[in-house]
Amino acid sequence: MNREEKSAAIQEIAAEIEASEAIFAVDYRGISVPQAAELRSKLREADASFRIVKNRLSKIAADQAGEERLTELLQGPTALTFVRGDTAQAAKAITTFNKEHEVLTYKGGFMEATVLDEAAFKSIAKLPGREVLNGQLAGVVASPLTGLVRGLGSMIQGLALQLGQIAEKGLVSGEAPAAEEAAPAEEEPKAEAEEPAAEKAEEAPAEEAPTEAASGNEPPADQAEAPEEEPEAKEDTSEQDSNEEEG
Repeated sequence: MNREEKSAAIQEIAAEIEASEAIFAVDYRGISVPQAAELRSKLREADASFRIVKNRLSKIAADQAGEERLTELLQGPTALTFVRGDTAQAAKAITTFNKEHEVLTYKGGFMEATVLDEAAFKSIAKLPGREVLNGQLAGVVASPLTGLVRGLGSMIQGLALQLGQIAEKGLVSGEAPAAEEAAPAEEEPKAEAEEPAAEKAEEAPAEEAPTEAASGNEPPADQAEAPEEEPEAKEDTSEQDSNEEEG
């Protein structure tokens, strides 16, 4: 590899480092060319690439990209997986491939600012893919919105039913206002209350008569002497009759 080829390789590796969301380093000793092609095909589905690199050139590329963590992993035969898409799916592809062939040894890696040891790498490989997570997230977000829409729909439907019932009773059109019907019911007790007052007014003169009789006041003198004069008048008329008979 001449100087120009080395410079081009360094630039390519540096560009892939900068564009990657995660990088995995593995010891590839024992992998065959067909097996490497199979792994590359599975990693493409996760928008990732598998590249066998020279450690010296990769260290220069890591320095240019400002990724010092990668330098520590470039010891011995090294292949780098550059992940630009689904990190979980890429880790799952490597784990599944290694279970079938047992030719890769995980050396280390990182995902953005997080350093991934072997345990963290296996945990990521067990996660659902990005598409599955997006579907689950969409379901969680849509569930409250669906409930809200259903609740608002039932409230509007109930309000419409209530307005329809009110319209049937005539409370909206004014044919049977509730306020005017309540007024006669309040006046009936007043009429009943006035009847005892009228009865008391009629009974009042009857109660005054005994009070005058029982008062003990003597009648006027003119009224008391009137019965005594009536016999004299009768005697005078009898004398006149007798004189007329004698004559």
